[in-house]
Amino acid sequence: MKRLHAVAGIALLCLAALCFGAGVRSAWSEEKPYPAHQINYMVCFDPGGQSDREARRQQPLLEKLLGQKVIVDYKIGGGGALGWRALTKAKPDGYTFAGFNIPHVILQPLQQDVGYKTEQINPVFIFHKTPLALAVLETSPFKTLKDLVDHAKKNPFLVSVGGSGAYTGYHMATLRFEKLIGTRLTYVPYTGAAPQMTSFLGGHIVAVFGASDDLTRYRDKIRVLGFATENRFPGFPDVPTLKEQGFDMVEGIDRGIAVPPNTPANVIKTLESAFMDIARRPEFQEEQRKGGFIPLAMGHEEVKEYMKKMTALYTELAQGLKK
Repeated sequence: MKRLHAVAGIALLCLAALCFGAGVRSAWSEEKPYPAHQINYMVCFDPGGQSDREARRQQPLLEKLLGQKVIVDYKIGGGGALGWRALTKAKPDGYTFAGFNIPHVILQPLQQDVGYKTEQINPVFIFHKTPLALAVLETSPFKTLKDLVDHAKKNPFLVSVGGSGAYTGYHMATLRFEKLIGTRLTYVPYTGAAPQMTSFLGGHIVAVFGASDDLTRYRDKIRVLGFATENRFPGFPDVPTLKEQGFDMVEGIDRGIAVPPNTPANVIKTLESAFMDIARRPEFQEEQRKGGFIPLAMGHEEVKEYMKKMTALYTELAQGLKK
C-alpha cells in the first residue's frame, strides 16, 4: 500500500510539473505588444539633410504615438547604400527601421553590387516628395538655362554639377540632362544634401540639381534655371520647367521609411498607422509645404505597387542611358 501511495504521489508531482512547465512556456510564448522598448530610426545620409530633418520632425510625434523612445541614428555612405544594406540584415522585429529614397534604392542595385537588392527594401510609408531643379548661384554669369547649356556644349566636362550620392535621383537627373543637351558635364557626388549645398554655396561647383526644399531655404542666394517637374513648382512660380524650355525631363526624390525583410505584418501595420497619423495632420502638411516639400501619405500596399512601377521606369531609363 505504501508503494502504491508513493507511485501516486510521484505521478501527481509529474503532472503538476508538466502543468507548470506548460504554463511557463505559454507565458513565454505570448508576445509582448509591439513596441515594448526603444526603437532605432536609421538615417542613411549626413545630419542636416532632408532625411535627417524629417526624422527629427517626426521623432517626438512617433514617441507619443508609439509610447517608446525613438533614437535617430546614422549609417552614412554610398549614397545611402551602406545604411540600406545594414537595414536588410537587421533583425526583422520592428525595432530598427530606416528612411529610404526612391529612386536611389532602385538605381543603386541596377548599377553595381551594393550589398542589397531593391526587393529587400520592405516599404512601410512614403511621406513626401522633393522635385529637383537645376540651379546656379545668384552671382553666376549664367542668367538662363540656355546660357549654361551653350557654355557646356562649348566646354565639355567643364560644368560641374553637385548632387547627393552616386546612382541616386540627383545623379540620374544629371545623366539624363547630359543626354538631352548632347554634351558631358562633371557630376560631383556628396554624402548628403547638406554637404552638397554647403559646397555649392561656397562656390566649389558650378551648379546643382537641388531638391526643392534646399532651393527654398537658400532662395536669396541662388538662381533656379529650371524645375524638373510637369508643372511649375508653387514655391517658384516664375521659374519655367525644363519641359517648357525644350527638355522633356521630370525628376524628384520620394522619401519614406522601410523595415527589414520578413518583418511581421502587425509591426508594419503599427508603424504604418503612426506615420499615417502624422502625415495627415494639417499642421504637419503645412510645415512641409512651407519648407518646400510636397506632402504625401502613401501606406504599405500602395508604396509596394508604386515601387514596382518606378522600378520598371528606372530600369528602362538606366538602360537607355547606357546606350
